[in-house]
Amino acid sequence: MCRLLFQGSPRIFSLVAVGTPQGSPISPLLFVMYVSPLHPVIPKGIVISYVDDFVVTVSSSSHRRNVQLLQGHYRSLCSIAAPRGLTFSVPRTELIHWRTPQERSPPSKAGVRLDDLYFPPKDTVRWLGYWFTPPISTSAQFSKRLSLAQGAFDTIKRLSPPGKGLPPYLCHRLASSLLAPVLLYGADLYTPLTKMQDKLDVFWHRVQRWVTNCFSSTPVPILAIEASLPPLVLLIEHRQRMAALRVVCSPPEINPASARLHKSVPNRSSYRSPQCHRSLLVKLNPALRPLMLKTPRTTIRKHLPIDEIAHRALPLLKGRPSFPLHNPSWSRTCLFPQQTPPQTRLPPLRKNLG
Repeated sequence: MCRLLFQGSPRIFSLVAVGTPQGSPISPLLFVMYVSPLHPVIPKGIVISYVDDFVVTVSSSSHRRNVQLLQGHYRSLCSIAAPRGLTFSVPRTELIHWRTPQERSPPSKAGVRLDDLYFPPKDTVRWLGYWFTPPISTSAQFSKRLSLAQGAFDTIKRLSPPGKGLPPYLCHRLASSLLAPVLLYGADLYTPLTKMQDKLDVFWHRVQRWVTNCFSSTPVPILAIEASLPPLVLLIEHRQRMAALRVVCSPPEINPASARLHKSVPNRSSYRSPQCHRSLLVKLNPALRPLMLKTPRTTIRKHLPIDEIAHRALPLLKGRPSFPLHNPSWSRTCLFPQQTPPQTRLPPLRKNLG
């Protein structure tokens, strides 16, 4: 059932017997509204989703207790979904037990049983393009991204062999618009380790040589300048800074990540998520505690990851009382606008129609 709201409309509900076309921007919005009741408040747990991909996370003192909680929450979700005509694709379910680096006990083999199907725990789980491991290691994520980027590079490299093919500026476009996003997907939240960073740099140097068609003996420090492709360290830092801006400038009422920021983050909205969500951090070191925004990260080595993200946007807060909230209705606005002094303001440009 739906109705149209505009001036002069009858505002009565009408039956809709057709769906939205595939690829329509309103389709995911309507679906999210439709499945919103499937996100109940779980004690010591959380339910998050991206369109039709659902994730249920719980915490307790043992893995077997977690399995029991997951099975109970699954039955409750099915009871909520049944009246709405929704079902879950149970055979595609995956299970993972989170671990901390301090835990030295053997990994748990306790699986979960849903609708007479048994699912053992996995070592790696892929969700929304991110690869998760029990100790939250970043090596699995970047090794997968590196293999995908190498496959894409081997394909497009045939378009521009040495001495012929695509000109350098088109090779630069392919490197910046195709290879960089494939290679750095997930770098906004993950930071590669030292050994993995070296492997990523070796691949990126190959891309830079391909763009410039330089000799293999060309010094590495000048490749980034000649190819107009920044080093990966700078690209990763930029992506992480932009991800931090999206979190600290989003309304906490509608963004789960922003709602979990520390209260010291100067946001124009004082709303924060209930403290029960922090109960997911069980069996962690007692030194792990929230990190205040203006507290140097070196003083507290163990802190929450969401607080680490917020600190990346701290240099952009200089001279401002709070982070501005992002309003979707704004169009063509600058996140941190710089006002031109009146004495140096330029006159408006005039088009020459002659």
